Amino acid sequence: MILNPISQRRTERSLALQLAAFAVSLLMVAVSTLIGILIAPFSGQSAAVLLYLPSVLAAALNFGLWPSLAAAIASTLAFNFFFTAPYHTLRIHSPADLVTVVMLFLVAVVTSRLAAAVRDQARLVGAHAARNATIAGFARQLLSSTDEQAIAGVTVQELSRLFGCNAVVMKGRAEPTLVASAPRTPALAAGDLAASAMAMIETAPTGRGTRKAQHADWQFHPVAGGEAVLAAVGLARDDGGLPIGEDQALLLENLLDQAALAFERARLDREAREVAALRARDSVRSAMLSSIGVDVKPRLHAAAYAIRMLKRGSADDKVLLAEIGSEIAMLERYIDNLVDLGPGEEQAPIVIGPLSIDLHRRMVLKGGEEVRLSPKEYAVLAELAKHAGRVLGHSYLLRAVWGPAQADNIEYLRVAIGALRRKLERDHSRPELILNEPTVGYRLALL
Repeated sequence: MILNPISQRRTERSLALQLAAFAVSLLMVAVSTLIGILIAPFSGQSAAVLLYLPSVLAAALNFGLWPSLAAAIASTLAFNFFFTAPYHTLRIHSPADLVTVVMLFLVAVVTSRLAAAVRDQARLVGAHAARNATIAGFARQLLSSTDEQAIAGVTVQELSRLFGCNAVVMKGRAEPTLVASAPRTPALAAGDLAASAMAMIETAPTGRGTRKAQHADWQFHPVAGGEAVLAAVGLARDDGGLPIGEDQALLLENLLDQAALAFERARLDREAREVAALRARDSVRSAMLSSIGVDVKPRLHAAAYAIRMLKRGSADDKVLLAEIGSEIAMLERYIDNLVDLGPGEEQAPIVIGPLSIDLHRRMVLKGGEEVRLSPKEYAVLAELAKHAGRVLGHSYLLRAVWGPAQADNIEYLRVAIGALRRKLERDHSRPELILNEPTVGYRLALL
């Protein structure tokens, strides 16, 4: 197996650190032995036993299990060599000394294991705390981003900083486009674009170091919100190595979850603003239609009355006056029809998949067969159909269908939506037409 230069340097550095840990552990045992030799004439040989335990404990707390086990073995051998008869050999004549040596070894091993376990637990807690702090900081930055472009910019900047690599955000399954990049704008090859599209389609990592699209230079991860894939994040190193290690995979997954929540929040905010703008346009349209009825029709009535009076007074221009009167009558009928037409309604039926919703005739067809709906069910469906593809909030639907007094009775709306799904969906337990946006409202899908 051939390692790239970065991986090779990391392996060499890790090996050097491990050798240094063993060397320091053995050095502490040597220092303990030297101190024991100095105090043995005054306190006896047995007191030297206690000098080795701090060395084993320090090795376990600072370097882990294996260096501490090496220190335990070295301590046992050193005590046997220097402090048990016959001295300067590894033989033991006295049963008491044998028990002392065995107990020293057992105590040293148990101490090393316990201390190493405490150290590993502390490192695990520290790693969790550091990861949680990183995720919390990333989430705070995303909260200050108001649109998808800003969220993508924050995402690539943080991923590039945390993992020390290049990062991009791609959107669009059919034709992936670059939304943001850091630290610079890369030139993505055709294989990289294909890998990003595959990540969004299959909702799985693709590219370098994965099982799919391994020919790509970049490694792509889907950013999924609920059941929809919102984008793909790509990572790559300049040296061609893997962008993240196995120990960083969980952190990346958590960061991508935060990015997905931010993208979903931005999408719902945008759709809510679009619905509010649509409602404002409908309100203006209603005001204009009302103005036509209030301001224009009285003048038409006055003109028609004047024509009738002219007809009675003169016979010269009766043909022309009759033609003017006919035109005014036609204009009145046009205005009447225009005023009666509510905002957002269309004369042509709205066709969505197997459904045909005729708002003009108040008729709903499913596969060509009429579906019987209650007045409230039809009113809810009509509001969703007028704004098909857009999310309508709970309070908006309740006010539009049940009136302002029932704006907080979400249960009314849920019952109506449940009935509509049973009558219109192929499988009401897996709705495809009337979709729920959690905590926000409902939308009619554009199939």
